[in-house]
Amino acid sequence: MKKIDFTKMVASGNDFVVIDNSNKAIKSEGYKVLAKKICNRKFGIGADGLLVLENSKIADIRMRIFNADGSEASMCGNGSRCIALYISSKHRLDEKRLKIETKAGIIKAGVNLDNVKINLTDPTDIQLNIPVRVNGRLLRTDFINTGVPHAVIFVEGLDKIDVFNLGRSLRYHKRFKPEGTNVNFVEVQSSNLIKVRTYERGVEDETLACGTGATASAIILVYKFFGYPESSHVIKVKTKGAETLKVFFKNFNNSITDVWLEGKARFVCEGVYYV
Repeated sequence: MKKIDFTKMVASGNDFVVIDNSNKAIKSEGYKVLAKKICNRKFGIGADGLLVLENSKIADIRMRIFNADGSEASMCGNGSRCIALYISSKHRLDEKRLKIETKAGIIKAGVNLDNVKINLTDPTDIQLNIPVRVNGRLLRTDFINTGVPHAVIFVEGLDKIDVFNLGRSLRYHKRFKPEGTNVNFVEVQSSNLIKVRTYERGVEDETLACGTGATASAIILVYKFFGYPESSHVIKVKTKGAETLKVFFKNFNNSITDVWLEGKARFVCEGVYYV
């Protein structure tokens, strides 16, 4: 029986199992199967995703992200915040100047106690008011890629939305094939405060928070409703887990740049997983 050391971490209700594989003890071809087993909340440790750390030639660490269904993701905002806290603590790196390699690009991060701020890659593929028919209803959906694809739907009465069923229908909708999409339902509280509930692709359920989803929702809010002025923005995002994330970004020359996500992250426990 093989033993694997792990660390459980959480950021805004998004929980992860972290495995440091910088010693290459685990073969990379086994990551997907391991993720499905270890993330199972009945027969494994239980988590929204598995974060595997490898050596990097271009950053402090390389992070590979695996969803609970075993699929690999390019980026995870809350996962990146957990890893920034992890490497600043475990590897004793400069907590103000951290760099994490992901499939979406290099993520810069800074840690101040349990408050972690990460610099995301610039968003792409912004589309507004996409007509999508779901269960006989015509919805106007916005879309943006913040490292991973996100559909954004603005609603009233967010607490009453059937996030699982409606989110699942949109996640697999032909309009977003072949990759599919994460789905965010957003209720506007004010010009700089929104509430968001997210159906996450790969987890295949609603999660308590989604960092890239919070970022996507904040950017679309400004882009769609406030004339997209050329300036800097700070949007607060209240998650299903009742925590508040902050999204910072700038608009220059009609492009979104310098995107940062800030919020709490913490260690939960450490242990040994038996394969």
